[in-house]
Amino acid sequence: MKITAVKFWTVHPGWRKNLIFVKVETDAGVHGWGEAYSQYERDAAVCAHLASLSKYLIGRDPFAIKHFMQIAIDDYAQRRGSLELYCAVSGIEQAMWDVAGKACGQPVYNLLGGKCRERIRVYANGWGYKLQSPEDHARAAEEVVKSGFTALKFDPLPQPWRTWIPRDVEERAVAITRAIRDAVGPDVDLLIDQHRRLAPMHSIRLDRRLAEFGLYWLEEPNIAEFPEGLAEVRQATGLPIVIGEATYLKQGFRPLLEQRCADILNPDVACCGGILEMKEIGAMAEPYHVAMSPHNYNSTSVALSATVHVSAVMPNFIITEYFVPFIEFCDRISRGQLKPVNGYITLPDAPGLGIDLDETVLEQHPGQPYAKRALRMPADEGP
Repeated sequence: MKITAVKFWTVHPGWRKNLIFVKVETDAGVHGWGEAYSQYERDAAVCAHLASLSKYLIGRDPFAIKHFMQIAIDDYAQRRGSLELYCAVSGIEQAMWDVAGKACGQPVYNLLGGKCRERIRVYANGWGYKLQSPEDHARAAEEVVKSGFTALKFDPLPQPWRTWIPRDVEERAVAITRAIRDAVGPDVDLLIDQHRRLAPMHSIRLDRRLAEFGLYWLEEPNIAEFPEGLAEVRQATGLPIVIGEATYLKQGFRPLLEQRCADILNPDVACCGGILEMKEIGAMAEPYHVAMSPHNYNSTSVALSATVHVSAVMPNFIITEYFVPFIEFCDRISRGQLKPVNGYITLPDAPGLGIDLDETVLEQHPGQPYAKRALRMPADEGP
């Protein structure tokens, strides 16, 4: 069996960003789907890599997944990485696994060593987009819990992202978190995301206050490139620290483990290097007693399915991400979309990733250009 074509679509789901889907076709009539991570105004660069990489895949064995990663990183990119490259590689890699699973008549997790669990726990994200007041956050959190989720992630810090923040920003974060905890009660897990933005002095001061709300974790208080700072926050706050959504390949995770700066890693299957790369990152984390909680700011179709399959085979997996605003759109484009019941997704048993997309519907929702954002000027900045 040989690869005959690599196709890709940029589609707009009707909320925030575009999505990028990849299809690998073979001469045996077996095809596979993958999804590349997308980010504002970077879709064209991701697709440029997909187009260029496609030339080097035609005629290759779709089972040669590990070798594809080697030629993509070592030969194609000459070990000069970028987010856009890793997104493209990850989308293709997932599609190759989908082909392999379908050709063998097995779900992908069986090809990766077999399942360690029957269910995959998920947390809800995307539910708090553009909410402002603590009261608005509280009411929205109540609705998400009523829909069956037992864990919620949110970022209580306002825009713009800045390393040094005034006291009123801290007060707002505390007020929002308190309102959510009061609304959902003590049994719902609250996951705080700080998106790599804070200096340790601010994170430590704020997060010591947030600790009273019984947080499940604190995600990305500062950048992964400053693991010493993360370790400082971890030690000073006593909160479980999560890092990894903006870290790529195994090489990027090595210093995070060596510096003992995280309790949980959250690589994204659509940009970390794909399914096998995430499994290997998880294996690296095991001897350090570090858990895995894959990031998944992607659709609830292909990337979610890929995440579920790799999560099934990692002994140190604990929970993964589910973006509720994409559900309705993915119902239109996909057959067999995985959906949680009471906060868990039951492991699928269909061959491959167990999901297919409707190309006709994809073409009806082409990617949209991003509106020019109101990025700040010097006069807009505070002291």
